[in-house]
Amino acid sequence: MASSRPAAVLWDMDGTLVDTEPDWVAAEFELVEEHGGTWSEEHSLQLIGSDLRDSGRYIREHSGIPLEPEEIVEQLLDRVVARVSRTVPWRPGALDLLADLRREGVRCALVTMSYQRFVAPILAELPTGTFETVVTGDTVDRGKPHPEPYLTAAALLGVDPADTVAIEDSETGTRSAVAAGCTVLVVTNHVSVPAGPGRVIVDSLAGLGVDDLPRPGRATDAVAEAADPAPAGDVARS
Repeated sequence: MASSRPAAVLWDMDGTLVDTEPDWVAAEFELVEEHGGTWSEEHSLQLIGSDLRDSGRYIREHSGIPLEPEEIVEQLLDRVVARVSRTVPWRPGALDLLADLRREGVRCALVTMSYQRFVAPILAELPTGTFETVVTGDTVDRGKPHPEPYLTAAALLGVDPADTVAIEDSETGTRSAVAAGCTVLVVTNHVSVPAGPGRVIVDSLAGLGVDDLPRPGRATDAVAEAADPAPAGDVARS
């Protein structure tokens, strides 16, 4: 149990707060097939945690479809926004941990490479003020794995990144947060994230509260087990 709490918790979204990865994968396959290209699950896995602009370029390069990267991104967003507007697929334990952080007065920010129009229907399902600030992929110049998204969130909150905990599910996002100086709680999901300095790895957020978070600046490269974890739930983009 941590003896000191973080000044703020910086949340990734896709795959960490919500399990939208199946929606992204479905949208990618639909888009590529409609335009006569080819796609694979392996390609989809390469995009987890990536800046959407980088994803658009990757899809154009590897699928063979005749669309510009910006158009690919917009068409993917149209499809995924439609899906998440019908139902938000929360990750196990995420809402409970958010509620505990709110009760205990720990500030939160959302740091995602998804665009604002995709984030909006998800935020609409949460209590007002759940996230004090929101950093999206269309508001930064350099996306994850560059540290800019997490540095931006910490600056907007007026806190030192070294005093924060980031919650991530991908290697791309974890690298971004570690480079910014955050301690990272990695929640394993669709892709594995290797152990390393500055990161603590857990199987699920289920059963975790504010005092179960790693102490800022004290993360190790060990794989941590959640205290009294609930049964694992379903296992998506940052």
